[in-house]
Amino acid sequence: MKSLSINDLKELEKLSNLCRGDILKMTTLAGSGHPGGSMSSIDMYLTVYKMANISPSNYKSLDRDRIVISHGHTSPGVYSVLGRNGFFNIDEAIAYFRLAGSIFEGHIERMIPGVEWTTGNLGQGLSAACGMALAAKYFNYNYNVYCFMGDGEQQKGQISEARRFAIKYRINNLIAFVDYNKLQISGKITDVMPQNIKDEYIADGWAVLEIDGHNFEEISNAILEANKIERPVLILAHTIMGKGVSFMENKEVYHGKALSEEQLDQALKELGIENDLEKYKKMRANFSFDETKHEISRYEIKLDLGTPKTYGVDIKTDNRSAFGAAIIDLVHLNSLKNDSNPILVFDCDLAGSVKTDKVANEFKEFFYEAGIQEHHTATCAGAASVNGMVSFFADFGVFGIDETYNQQRLNDINDTNLKVITTHVGIDVGEDGKTHQCIDYIGVMRNLYSFKVILPADPNQTDRAVRYAASKYGNFLISMGRSKTTIISDENGNPFFGENYIFEYGKIDIIRKGEIPLLSFGSMLQRGLKVVEILKKDGINLALLNVSCPFHLDEKILLKFKDSKVWFTYEDHNVNSGLGAIIADFIASKGLGIKLVKFGVKNYSYSGKPDQIFDLIGLSPDTIAADIRSYL
Repeated sequence: MKSLSINDLKELEKLSNLCRGDILKMTTLAGSGHPGGSMSSIDMYLTVYKMANISPSNYKSLDRDRIVISHGHTSPGVYSVLGRNGFFNIDEAIAYFRLAGSIFEGHIERMIPGVEWTTGNLGQGLSAACGMALAAKYFNYNYNVYCFMGDGEQQKGQISEARRFAIKYRINNLIAFVDYNKLQISGKITDVMPQNIKDEYIADGWAVLEIDGHNFEEISNAILEANKIERPVLILAHTIMGKGVSFMENKEVYHGKALSEEQLDQALKELGIENDLEKYKKMRANFSFDETKHEISRYEIKLDLGTPKTYGVDIKTDNRSAFGAAIIDLVHLNSLKNDSNPILVFDCDLAGSVKTDKVANEFKEFFYEAGIQEHHTATCAGAASVNGMVSFFADFGVFGIDETYNQQRLNDINDTNLKVITTHVGIDVGEDGKTHQCIDYIGVMRNLYSFKVILPADPNQTDRAVRYAASKYGNFLISMGRSKTTIISDENGNPFFGENYIFEYGKIDIIRKGEIPLLSFGSMLQRGLKVVEILKKDGINLALLNVSCPFHLDEKILLKFKDSKVWFTYEDHNVNSGLGAIIADFIASKGLGIKLVKFGVKNYSYSGKPDQIFDLIGLSPDTIAADIRSYL
């Protein structure tokens, strides 16, 4: 990386003025947006895009530099810089900003050429930058990751998590900027929430450089200096909100307020820029929606999936141990292959419980222990996965789903390739009690449009589901309980999910044939088997259905039971939002007119062994069998 010449600096000065005009035009035309922070960040954006190895010709290449904009509301500045650097037509960005159907949304989006990460919720950008920076070493690339953040954003706890992670793993290709304009929506950052940004980074082990964020020479020199430092670097850039227009400078009101057309005219005269707003009004009026422009490009996954492991019916183990055996197998098979995507495993101080400890011990270079920092880890793992990695994030259900819902939502929006493995879901966490009993995971994840959810019934299905999810690009949640479970057998006593079983996403397995369906999943399936066996003695012929993929129902199988007058669902999930709710929607949408009886958790439960809890809350096999008998 070379220092900028005098001509380069002069060019940046001219572009800076043009970009400020772009920012003001697009926000005024849209009648909303964030001009103030865009104008305080713009000089840094221009300098980094000038010096970094990213261009319209290589922005999809894995060896490019990455630029992450954490305070995504400065989108007008980002669009202006990208447009002026040839990533797309700048006129379209100005004309279509915040227009319904346009890719130039209010916060930056990953489908836009040159944008690495969709950001909206503050505090996640540094975590994403960490994930992207990790990817470099697995491909032997020498790229940098530049992360821009706001100063008010530093109040977010996730940033402190990311700071510590970056130091622990010596991420020396990470350079962060803070736009230190000292203002946020409610006023001065010292009044809203006092903080010592510089010393907080220093205390965690970062190098900190302080500069004038509007001086191109200081910005460029700081970037050159940061590249020589063998640890993460923060460039604390003193800036002025609304910089360049006298009546906007140092006014927090312009954080999120567009200028009126009269104010725009005044500002453009001050900048010496033509007011051609009418041109953009005409373009905006003639906008044509193109859905294909909203697509996010993906890379191909190449993995050696190995041979599925089959557990005999005489084996009693837990699904989490089956996951542990599968993931160590996958890492072993693919870690040294140049034609395979690297598999990274992320943990939050639970490796022994979620069974990733073998990876930690045998393949340390592919294992990341982030401590009790779930928010950072979910984002970091997601961001790594859009840079050629296959990421596994293993955690307890209440942490990996409930606590990190916002992070998983952003992963969903970013179309990441993350495999979330959660153990200890449902009542099968027993003695830990209600705070740790994740009984809402289906309902929570049902809000996310692209996550695929798999709830394996036993260790055999778990092994095959893990290998399947690893091989497919996209976000998957595989959830399981804690306790050991019996191996599900077929009617001949052989493993149902044995050597001849091939996992298919969405397929409903008929474990036992019958006339009236009992639908279940996961660790509840073994209890469902007991219900079937109890009622069979009474001449009641239940069909046991394993619905391991509740978000993608196998209609062909379900409609085989359309003539049954009643269906039953059996789960250790919130009865209002789990499998029962999904099946109720199916029955209603198909107009089947079937009575549905939902057996599930009706309130927060107790601390104790799972079977004892099921007795207390009326979900034991004996109780369910009696209830079904009464219904029939």
